[in-house]
Amino acid sequence: MASGPGMDFESFVRARTPALSRTAYLLTGDAHLAEDLVQTALFKAARAWPRLSGDPEPYVRRILYTQNISWWRSRRHLTEQPLGGYDAPAAERSDPALRLSLEEALARLTSRQRTVLVLRYFEDLTEVQTAAALGIRPGTAKSLTRQALARLRTLAPELAELVGHPAAKEVAR
Repeated sequence: MASGPGMDFESFVRARTPALSRTAYLLTGDAHLAEDLVQTALFKAARAWPRLSGDPEPYVRRILYTQNISWWRSRRHLTEQPLGGYDAPAAERSDPALRLSLEEALARLTSRQRTVLVLRYFEDLTEVQTAAALGIRPGTAKSLTRQALARLRTLAPELAELVGHPAAKEVAR
């Protein structure tokens, strides 16, 4: 359900918190941090709500993304918990080993790398949309995506088909 113009804050929170929570969990890899991240984003959005026009969701999501990176910079370490609490797509649920490998690899990426991959492949944003959400140039978003995918290939070669490794095409033939 998309939020719409004129939607009051309380309705927005009720309608969009589950989706925002899933994204926050993928960004942080920790249920408690994800909850804090959503609460922080909603608090900031509530303060700005009277000034928002149109769909408020992109604004709230941008707060999620940038706040997560800000927290990561202040902590200067990555969480060690796997990303096991989100509702995985059917293809991932059918192969637990693949899901575990993906979760472990994502947990070992930097926060920025994980964020750009979540935006590009979970949120299905374009490079331009990803860059706008993070407040960076599209070229930087493209570069971060490329670096993150390369690191995934190194960390988890068994995921080569998911991250577009040329060797995977050879194996598939």
